Parts: sequence; structure tokens; C-alpha cells
Amino acid sequence: MYEQHRDTLEQARAAIAGRGHWSAYPESPSPRVHGEGAAERGRAAFESYLGKPFPLEQAGGTGSWIGAERSPYGIDLGVTYPEPIAEELIAAASAALPAWRDAGPEARALVCAEIIQRLHRRSFEIAHAVQHTSGQPFVMAFQAGGPHAQDRALEAVAYGLEAMTSSAASARWEKPAKGEPLVMTKRFTVVPRGVAVVIGCNTFPTWNAYPALFASLVTGNPVIVKPHPRAILSLAITVLVAREVLAEAGFDPALVSLAAEEGQGLAATLATHPRVRIVDFTGSTEFGDWLERNARQALVHTEKAGVNAVVVDSTDSWRGMLANLAFSLSLYSGQMCTAPQNLFVPAAGVETDEGHKSFEEVAEGLAAAVGRLLGDDARAVELTGAIVNPDVLARVEGAGELGEVVLESRAIRHPSFPDAVVRTPAIVRVHASADDVYGREHFGPVSFLIPTGSTGESLDLLRRMVKVRGALTASVYSTSPRVLDDAERAALDAGVNLSCNLTDGVYVNQSAAFSDYHGTGANPAATASLTDPGYVAGRFHVVQSRHPVREV
Repeated sequence: MYEQHRDTLEQARAAIAGRGHWSAYPESPSPRVHGEGAAERGRAAFESYLGKPFPLEQAGGTGSWIGAERSPYGIDLGVTYPEPIAEELIAAASAALPAWRDAGPEARALVCAEIIQRLHRRSFEIAHAVQHTSGQPFVMAFQAGGPHAQDRALEAVAYGLEAMTSSAASARWEKPAKGEPLVMTKRFTVVPRGVAVVIGCNTFPTWNAYPALFASLVTGNPVIVKPHPRAILSLAITVLVAREVLAEAGFDPALVSLAAEEGQGLAATLATHPRVRIVDFTGSTEFGDWLERNARQALVHTEKAGVNAVVVDSTDSWRGMLANLAFSLSLYSGQMCTAPQNLFVPAAGVETDEGHKSFEEVAEGLAAAVGRLLGDDARAVELTGAIVNPDVLARVEGAGELGEVVLESRAIRHPSFPDAVVRTPAIVRVHASADDVYGREHFGPVSFLIPTGSTGESLDLLRRMVKVRGALTASVYSTSPRVLDDAERAALDAGVNLSCNLTDGVYVNQSAAFSDYHGTGANPAATASLTDPGYVAGRFHVVQSRHPVREV
């Protein structure tokens, strides 16, 4: 059943080289794509988990069941999971490693491709799990939690396969010498680092975890998946599927296991265990920095907080710019690591295709664009989703204390989920000197409009903020080739990915697998890029053996 994936893997390898548009998994939830009844079956599968123990059998547990997930839409999920014993999970994973290593790169890649394909078939089921643990609106949960995450998974597999097979697995070596040449046979074996731990996040449980999970798995490393305590279900389904495929392929399912917790510090215990050799983490800067300092025995990749910025200099599409920014600020209530936070605009205003606009007109225009976009509550909730946790709610409710309110956040009643917590974005004007305010991340629907002395000052602030605080995205609007060149240089200096003049159907929040790099590893927001060769290469070593050949 794995032969069907060879062509997919070859296309994926071609895609990471060419960087053009390509996707292996359709992002549309339409029944024309997935078949009649697929959506209903997915919902029923999700609902079948509610209020009962999750059907996962794995070694290394206490025998107790735990779980404290509650949907941001107001539903008590009631799903429980086996409480793990870290030492036993690690022991089981270590025992499963040798056979997986010996299978070789291609076999591992084909098994990984089969896992991803089966996850794709369960995209509706996973979408509901993502929606009701992250607060994402359903279509976004389907796309980001399903096909987009699956594309990122396949991308990681392609990079891993490319890295492991970039040179010959064996060679005949001949060196001229007096008389007969010296002849040896040499064998080069990919050897995994060891047990890997993936520490998931609350907002994008699959999208952020899949690159790490599959980059480690394809390179031969067993993986322990440690979800965020509020977002376990989608990763539990992922582990269940992975274990089924591994067992069918003749491997120990302990190669992938689930380490669920209710928040008792299991992540730190696993990450610092001497037999854990790879740690991937998405979440707070505080814990990411702690992992980098303390998980010294492991290769550590972290994606942490960042302060994303937009520089507005001028535009040839005033309405297009405002609409694009309004969408970017509103999408999933700004609860994205790529969402813009700081908008730098010259105090003297900007030139547009509709004439000169003062700073005040920019502020009024942006507030009005958000208002138009979210004016209909029933439509608005399908863009904003729900507030993921109380910390985000506290930030948006306290936004008015940070400066002059340009746009006040308002509560929306969700038509389908009356207990959902939904808030529209708040926009606050602050002085350029208030970097103690806008120089830190305010994760959620809070953004700052900052008047500067010039576009040059705006770019200097962008550069400085990224170098000090980190960022995953930056954006610029300008009709000047010189300004665009200066912006590109600022982004290169700071080590952040840049988007220019986005006015249509592409938004700074979005990152396309096989083409866009997510993060760079060149600023404090992340230690690596999802995904590039450096993200996978450190997950394995090459060990050689050599033997003299005696010609008879």
C-alpha cells in the first residue's frame, strides 16, 4: 500500500527545490472534493470521543485517565487520556528505534507518507478537534489543522529524505598504489539522534507540531508527542493514526506515543531527560528560553513570541491596503504567531492613489475597514473564531489602558455557540517612544498604530524591534523602489521574512508549504525555519563502516 506514495514524495522533493505553488492535499472542505457525507462522518467521529476515555492503548502509563480540555466555544469536551510515566514512554521508544533505523530512509519516508495520507482522510474529524480546542473558526481549523498541516508534514518528510539520500549509501573506494590499488568497500548509515519530544501549542496544535513530528520520524527518531493541556485531542488522533500505520507496516507502534497532562510540568521532565535527544517547542518565550538553557543534552528547536510589524510609506491601492490589513488583524482574533501587531506610519501621513492621507485619516480608514469587515456578527465569527484562553481575553480587555484607543474591541454573540467568548480587534495609538508597550508581544486582537518622524525611522524601529524581540513576519507598503529596497535590507539585517504591498488574496499571516519559509532562525522569535534543510539535518548522523577488498 506504500508504493502509491513514491510519486507523491518525488513531487514533494521537486516542490521544495522549485518553491512554486504545489499542494498534495486539497484545502477546500467541499463535498465535491471529499465526497458526500465526509463532513458529517467527520463530525460524528469527533463527537464520538466526547465525554469518554480516548481509545489509545500504549505502554508506559499509570493506569489513570486525565484531561481538562474545554472548548473556547463553551463546550466541555470531557475527553480523557492515559496518564503517562515519562521513564516508561522513553524506554519503549528507545526499544523501538533499532528496527526503525535499520529500515532505511526510503522505507521510513513511505510509511510517513501513508500516515499523512490517512490523516488527510480524517481532516473533518481533526478540524472539529482543532476548532474546539484552539477556538479557530471551522473553515480555518479545517485548512490549517488539516491540509495545510499535512502539507507541512510532507514538506518535512521531503526535506528529511533529501538530506538522508544526498550522497551514496555505499561506495567502492580505490586508491592507486605501487602494485595493486588499495580497494575498500564503504557503507554509510543514517543513524538517528535518539528519542524526540514535540511540545505542542494551544493555538495551532497540528500545524506547529507536524513539521517536528515528521522531521524526527522520517530521520529515524521515535517521537513522544506532548500536547498543550488545552489542545490534546487533535494530536491524540494523530498519534492513534501513526501507531496504526506503524503496526501495519511491521514496526513497533511505540515509535510514536502520546504524553498528555493537565499542566504538572511533564514537558520539562521529558525535555531534560538524558535519553531525550531532540526537543521541538512552540509557545512562550519564557519556557522556550528555559528549554534552550536547560535541555543541554538535546538538539532544541523553539518557536517563541515575536513582535511583527507593518511599515506604511505609500500605496497605489488605498482601499486594497486597508482591506488587507483589516483582514490580517481580524483573522482568528490575531491569535497567530504571524499576525501583525505594530503599524508604523509617518506622522505627516502617506501618499495614496486617492491622494494624500494624514495619519488621522489612516487611523480612521483602518478602523472603518475593520468595522466593515466585522459588521455582520454572524459572518464575523467565521473570521475571528473564539478567544483561546483567559490570558488573551485579559489583554484585549485591558488594551485601552495602553494608549489612545483608535478602535475599541467589542463582544460578539456567536449564533451557534452562545457561551463562546468572541472579541473584535482593538487598535491603540501609542507614541514611537513607548517601546516598553509595543516592544513586547500582546498576543491576541491587540495592535498598535505608531506615528513616526519618517519612513526611515519606521524601518529603523522595525529593524531594532526584530533584533531585540524577534518576529516571524514583517510587511511594507510603498510605491517607491528605494523604500522597498531599504525595507528588504532592513529585513535582511534583522533576519525576518518580508511581504511587500499585499492588497489582494494573500495575507501576511499566511505561510504556504513548499514555498514560504515559516520563521528564519535568524532572530529571537525562532531557532529554525519550518522547514529548511537545517531543520532536519541535525536530527541524524551518518556513521560509516569500511572493509578492505582482497582481489582473488
